[in-house]
Amino acid sequence: MQDHPLYLLGFAAVTTLVLVLLARLIERLLFPALQGRNNHAASLLHAGRYFGVFSVSAAVVSGSVHGENWRADVLWVAVYGLSAVVVLDALARAGIYVLLRSRLPKEIAESNVAAGLAAGAHYAATGIILSRSLSGHGLKDLGISVAFFVLGQITLHLFVILFRAVTTYDDSKEILGNNLAAAMSYAGVTVALALIIGHATEGTFVNWNVSLRAYAIALLVAFALYPVRQLLVQSLMLGGKLSLRRGALDQGIAEERNVGVSVLEAGAYLATAFLISRL
Repeated sequence: MQDHPLYLLGFAAVTTLVLVLLARLIERLLFPALQGRNNHAASLLHAGRYFGVFSVSAAVVSGSVHGENWRADVLWVAVYGLSAVVVLDALARAGIYVLLRSRLPKEIAESNVAAGLAAGAHYAATGIILSRSLSGHGLKDLGISVAFFVLGQITLHLFVILFRAVTTYDDSKEILGNNLAAAMSYAGVTVALALIIGHATEGTFVNWNVSLRAYAIALLVAFALYPVRQLLVQSLMLGGKLSLRRGALDQGIAEERNVGVSVLEAGAYLATAFLISRL
């Protein structure tokens, strides 16, 4: 049974359906003001949430379905899946309040597309880190998974704060002011950092000393996003002057609100993250 593809596929389909329904229920409880179909900002937020849910669903099935006993598989898929969806919403929502201020939900309700994009990206990033942290088949493994996920979330927040130190504009202020270019830049770096951090959390757990040392070493490559921004995007792609801070990129995003420039920046971040993840 373990090697039967239909067995694993069946678990994947049912698990995804159940977790999406659960996420929908939580959505109605947490976001009652964001249920309108014509609110594009809310749609972006929900897209990020469901991306996170699908990512978590795949990780839960991959890590919890062994095929030796279907009752045990159902039990651990349920435990891991339900825990993951609750943790995803709780910590992603908390992170949005910390990094993007408490006004963000109100801005999304008022159709601020920049706010919706930034919030959706944060949910997607949280889902990526959570999906990479989940592994094992028991309560002990679940505890280790949650611990590494919380560590990954803290790391994400710290790196996003460091990114803000690089820009001369206030990201949250620009996003709350419906600057779509600033939101695109924020979304690109947040998801790219999540891919790098998620990659760092992967691997077999040996003990805390070994695993945390390997995690810290793997995170060093995240600093590559800084020269990508200042050298590759600003100087080589945009033809601006080489500078350690300020320059054409900040001007294009904060003053000109140039979405094309921010898409270029976000794409460079994501390409770098995918490259790092493959090495």
